[in-house]
This record gives sequence, C-alpha cells and structure tokens, in this order.
Amino acid sequence: MRYKTLFFLLTFVWTALSVTGKQRDFVLQSGIPVPIACNSSEEQVVHTALELLRRDLQTVLSATAKVETNTGTILIGTAGRSELIDQSGVDTSVLKGKKQAFLLTVSPEGKLIVAGSDGHGTAYGILEISRLLGVSPWEWWADVTPEKKKLFKLSSKFRSVQSPSVEYRGIFINDEDWGLMPWSNKTYEPSDVNGEIGPRTNERIFELLLRLRANTYWPAMHECTLPFFLTKGNREVAKKYGIFMGASHCEPMACSAAGEWRRRGNGAYDYVNNSAAVYKFWEDRVKEVADQEVLYTLGMRGVHDGKMQGAKTVEEQKAVLDRVLADQRGLIEKYVNKDVTQVPQVFIPYKEVLDIYNAGLQVPDDVTLMWCDDNYGYIRHFPTAEERARKGGNGIYYHVSYWGRPHDHLWLSTMSPSLIYQQMKQAYDQGMQKIWILNVGDIKPAEYQIELFMDMAWNLEAVAQEGVTAHLKHWLERELGTSPAKELLPVMQEYYRLAHIRKPEFMGNTREEEKDPAYRIVKDLPWSEEFINERLSSYDRLSETVEKVTFRIPADRQSAYFELVKYPVQAAAQMNRKLLFAQLARHGKADWEKSDAAYDSIAALTQHYNSLENGKWNRMMDFKPRKLPVFNRVERKEATTPMIQERSAIYQWNGMDASKGNFIGHEGLGYAGRAAGILMGKALTFSFSDWKADVVEVEVRLLPNHPVHGTQLRFSVSIDGAEPKVISYETKGRSEEWKENVLRNQAIRKIVLPVSGKKSHQLEIKALDEGVVLDQVMLYVPSVSE
Repeated sequence: MRYKTLFFLLTFVWTALSVTGKQRDFVLQSGIPVPIACNSSEEQVVHTALELLRRDLQTVLSATAKVETNTGTILIGTAGRSELIDQSGVDTSVLKGKKQAFLLTVSPEGKLIVAGSDGHGTAYGILEISRLLGVSPWEWWADVTPEKKKLFKLSSKFRSVQSPSVEYRGIFINDEDWGLMPWSNKTYEPSDVNGEIGPRTNERIFELLLRLRANTYWPAMHECTLPFFLTKGNREVAKKYGIFMGASHCEPMACSAAGEWRRRGNGAYDYVNNSAAVYKFWEDRVKEVADQEVLYTLGMRGVHDGKMQGAKTVEEQKAVLDRVLADQRGLIEKYVNKDVTQVPQVFIPYKEVLDIYNAGLQVPDDVTLMWCDDNYGYIRHFPTAEERARKGGNGIYYHVSYWGRPHDHLWLSTMSPSLIYQQMKQAYDQGMQKIWILNVGDIKPAEYQIELFMDMAWNLEAVAQEGVTAHLKHWLERELGTSPAKELLPVMQEYYRLAHIRKPEFMGNTREEEKDPAYRIVKDLPWSEEFINERLSSYDRLSETVEKVTFRIPADRQSAYFELVKYPVQAAAQMNRKLLFAQLARHGKADWEKSDAAYDSIAALTQHYNSLENGKWNRMMDFKPRKLPVFNRVERKEATTPMIQERSAIYQWNGMDASKGNFIGHEGLGYAGRAAGILMGKALTFSFSDWKADVVEVEVRLLPNHPVHGTQLRFSVSIDGAEPKVISYETKGRSEEWKENVLRNQAIRKIVLPVSGKKSHQLEIKALDEGVVLDQVMLYVPSVSE
C-alpha cells in the first residue's frame, strides 16, 4: 500500500512539474475581471491608453479591468523605468535605442507583457491589445461597433515588436468651415462662443490619433475658428494624449496668426516695421506653452497664408528671415530648453519662402526641412543629398483635401490610395523620414486615406509587403466583415479609379481663383457621348452593388457602412449623374430631369448622413463646401457647339502592358490601374504591326508628378531603333498646363514619327530622369491637318 501511495504521489508531482514547465497561452474570458499591473508613476499617455483599453475590454468581453501596481494578468510598463517589466524576466533589449517602440509578448506563466521604450511606446503597446481584440481605431469616429467575444486568446509563442518608421506622424485639420467646426460648435460640444472647437472634441480627435499610433496635431486655423490655445482645456487634453502640437507654414511659434493676431497682436504683422510687437506675440505664447510638447514651426509669412509683409525683394525677405530664425530660436532657448537643438523644430519652404530658401537662406542644421505636395497629391520637391545629410532630417506635408486653384476638393475624399502609396513610399525612400503630416480637411470622409497614411508612417515595410489592394481589403474586413468586404473591395477600387480620372468636385469643368468669370460657369467636359455613357454605367453598377450589400451588413455596422462606403460611393455616382446628364441634355441627348433628380439624391443622402446615430453627425457633412457653382443644380442651357467625337486609337496600351522591359508596377494607379514606373535609363517596348500609314501619332500619357532630382522630367520615344525624340513634361508653379494636369491626373505629350514599311514595329519609351511613371500609350493615324 505504501508503494502504491508513493507511486501516485510521484505521478502527481511529475504531472504538476510538467504543467508548470509548459508555456501557457494568454487567455481572457467574457465576464471575468482582468487584473492589470501598471505603476502610477508611468507617463500620463500610458494611463490614458489604459483607460481606453479598460473601455474596450468592457465592450468586447463584458469584463471589468482593475489596475493594480504590482500584480496582474497583464503587466504594463516602460523598460528601464518600471520594476514590473525589468523584473519580469522578459528580454527588452530589442527596445534599446528606439523611440516610441513596444514589445508585446506572452510570458511562460501565460501573462501578457507590454513593454515600451518610452511612454508613447508603452501606450501604443497597450492599444495594440485593443487592435488584437478587434477594436477599430474608427470605433467612435465611424461608428464601427466592436464585436462581442466570449474568449480572447494569444498563443504562448505570441511576440510582437514594433516601432515607427517616421518619428512624428499626424494630421492637419484644415478648411473646417463646413464640417468639423460647425459640427463641434453646434452639435457635439455646443458653445456660445462662435467658432470654438473645445476640449471634448479635441479629446475625440486625440483618441483617434492615439489609436492610429499618431502623435502630432496641427489644429484648425481659419478665421472662423477660435484658435486652439485660446480655447480653455485644449492644452491639457493634448498633454493627456501625448500629442505634439504643431502648425502649418504660416503659423510659426505655436501661434495661429490668422485667428490670433487680431485678438492679441498690435499693429501690422510685419517684422520689418513692427518687429517688437510681433516678437512679443511669439514670446507670450512660448512662455505659456514651455512645458507642452510642441513641434515649433519656424519662419514667417503673412497672416493666413499671405505673403510676408514689409519686404519686397527676395534679398529683403531673406534678411528678414535671417533675423526671424535667430530670434525665434532665442525664444526657445530662453523659455523651453537652453540646448535649443533638443527641441523639435520645423521649417517649411513654401511659396515665396521657397524662393528665399533657394536664394541661400541658412536654416540651422538641427531644424527639420518640411516639403509639400502640390495640393493634389504630387510631391514638388525631394531632398538633395545635402538636405538628406542634415541632422534635423526632412519631412512631408501632404494633402487629401484642399481649398484653392485650380479647384477645391473638400467634399468627398477620393485621393487614390495607390497614388498616396506611390508618392509617400518615394518620399520615404528619398529621405523624408522625420515628420509626416496629412491635411485631412474635416477627418470625415477621409477615414481610409488617413489610416493608410498613418499605417505607412508607422510601419512602411509592412504596408509595402502587404500591398495597397490587400491593405484596403483588410481594412474593409475589419470595419464591415469578411463576407461584405469581398464584394466591396472591387467597388472601392473602381470608386477610386473613376475619381482619379476626374474627381466629383471637378465634374463641372469650372475653376476657382481665376480672374475670368467664365471659369465659374458649368460647361461640357472634353468627353464624347460614348465615354460619358460608359462612365455613367460604371457608376450605376457601383451604386447598385453598394445598395445590394446594405442588406448583408449587421445592424450595428449600418452607420459605419453608410459613412465609409455608401455615402461616398453613391454621392460620387449622383454627382457624375448630375453633371453628365446635364452635359447630354445640353445637346438634346438626355432629359434634364435626370440631372435634377441626381441633385435631389445628393441632398437626401447628405441629410441622412447628418441624421445618423440620432443626429450624432449633424452639420458634419456639407455637400456644398464654399457654395461653388459645381454643387448647385445645373442651369438648363442649350449647347452652342457640338459634342466632341471619340477619336479611335489603332493601338492602346497601359504602362504595365509593355511587351519588353522592366518596370515598377503600381497596383491600382492610373486610368486603368496599370501605370508603370520606369527607372532612369531603362525603357519599355510596345509591339505593333501592319501599320498602313508612313507616319504614326504617338500619344504618351504619364502621371503628372514633379522631378525627383534636379528640375527636369524627360523621356524619349523611338520606333524601330531610329533616333529617339527627347520630350520634357515637367511643369513650373501653377501654370496652365499644371492646372490641366492635376484636374485630369495625366500629363500628355503627342509626337508624330515616321514608320517604315516593315510588317512589325517596336515602340520604345525610355526614362531619361528619375520619376517617370507611364500611364497609357495611344497610337493614331494622324489627321490630314497634322
């Protein structure tokens, strides 16, 4: 009996040891409280992220989370500062030397360890748990209701180490007059102060940024809005969420000149004739925010994007900026940090300031140079070798929303994700790696573009490996479900493709900020009846599919579906119907009632948007920003000239259809989604045969981007090895050609070349500079006049 008892005892001990020695999975169950260990001494942003996680655990698992200081199922802390982490036995050496990084791993005992390299990294690690739980960053902003779960498990082998590709990543709220400001001021956070966007609204914005792993914010700065730092409570909320406050090229030293100079300035905003008052204007703000995380914008322009006052010539302006930079850095040194190089600063060479910079302005080496796109998605300048070598590095300010010439795009966010990816990947590869800011307008309806941009800024390599198509697919799956996403992916790809050809806001063939009033009259686009009918059919198919999928979306995601898919797709479809049926009607080829019905549909769709979630979004969506002519009912007029006739190409190719040559395929980019990048010095060949004429007209259509290096963007064209013809297509400033290029998203060049009597021919297009992206090639028999 003794031996039997001893046998059972040994068996029990062996079993216990085996279980103890086996690594356990991390498991949370619905309704079971979750103990979390985190020291109270962690930075404020860590505790903010913890509050969000507690909310998410309650929503997804119906589980309360109790935060302790020394014991828990989840251990959270910053490596080197937290005994919880340093004594956990987890190797955190992977975080050494990294900023904003985190390690998420399961310990042998089945506990989840969240270790950050700093406070921001720890916060991002905490919210990675929320992502794994299935909580979308758009949970509140797009009403993506989290799905309830009975169980959440991470394998004992789970391990994730992440750190940002770009140090400062954020958004710029701009042109807020028709969305964010009235929504905040009258609906979400009603205020008696006109134009006030208060801390409750900003807290929601900062929560979104934290969930998107972003850390930088340029606040709304139009005259209609009370400036951020003049609104009580805003500063404190920014601190709570670990947000670095910054500002655009015309808002230096954390001062919104447009909204603040008239309130607390004195005299003219002029550093030549009124420098003492301007200096005090900056000094008062720097003293006030000295303990705030601020990314200081240096330099000076006029009030609200106007030209610098008091200096006329470039040399005079350069002398002023030399003084301005010295004085501004003196303020930072005096009030913020005696070692001014330790304070993040940005200089943005834009408009006339770019001319001053090019004239030899010396920007301190530790200051980040921030470059801009042309407001339509094409980056104007890439850093030179000298600029890339600067200690302060380089950044990019990019637009998916814009007010200005040749025409606004403030309503529907239709910037091609493929274009965003192509341009931002090139920006990163060319050394723009310090700061990325996205002009998002009112946030809505730019949700997907914002997340793509932030995902690239966080982990560019991951997005590059995944690809744009898969990224969009996974986003749709997370927001709307796997089954609907399968049907919606081609819908959204086609939505972006059609808008790339012509944005909804550009469909009236009007212009803004032009002297000639004729530009404000809605008129025909240079499209044939055949092309118009094909485009209308394409939008009809999209709208019908979106309507059909509505019934497959869960009830608690219906609002999300309307905001993210149904409204943008159907509103764009109706905008095209409104303008294109009007164009046909002007020529007696359609009924005007169809155009008017489309206008009514846009109004009804927008009214429904603003009524969602019991009026949560009331005043957020305005389908007539700035009340431009294109948004009105189309005036009934007869055309005085005939519609153009479609010219038939004998041969037509997309860039990726080349029969020979290596190219960089840009998925989804271009008129047919098959644009091809050609490396400098390389060529693509297109084969054609049985050409009946002795000459051929070659039409080459390219992405209307800007030079990558130097000032030229050239390619050559040759047939059958003949002497190549060199063609330039770069544009300068806001030239007429540039305006046409960005409105149609193509740069077009035509050339007539001789063709021999051979049966087969080879057309070669060679890139002579870096940055050539070929969209389409057409071959025509030249007309007699040519």
